[in-house]
Amino acid sequence: QVQLVESGGGLVQAGGSLRLSCAASGRTFSRFYMHWFRQAPGKEREFVSAITRTGGSTYYADSVQGRFTISRDNAKNTVYLEMNSLKPEDTAVYYCAASSRWYGSPWSDYDMDYWGKGTLVTVSS
Repeated sequence: QVQLVESGGGLVQAGGSLRLSCAASGRTFSRFYMHWFRQAPGKEREFVSAITRTGGSTYYADSVQGRFTISRDNAKNTVYLEMNSLKPEDTAVYYCAASSRWYGSPWSDYDMDYWGKGTLVTVSS
């Protein structure tokens, strides 16, 4: 079992920044590929970003490319999502997810093994 706990969400004005964290406990964090998904009100959950086990490769949805940065610190069992130039359409609950396999694009929430409970990000215009 892996327990994932997100933090760092909140209310921010458009153009602002937030840094989300996802702390993992349980099984060896470095064995897992880590991801961020988000779900906006009334919409399906969608892929945001992914990072390989060593952090050597990262991937982003087109909608956040160039604005968001995913990173991980395996010594701290934590994955991060740095979000800059936030837009109102980034408003969503953000979830981190872990998978023991690398699936690649398109990432599906059905492929994830473990989920956090999410953290709400609200971007005001």
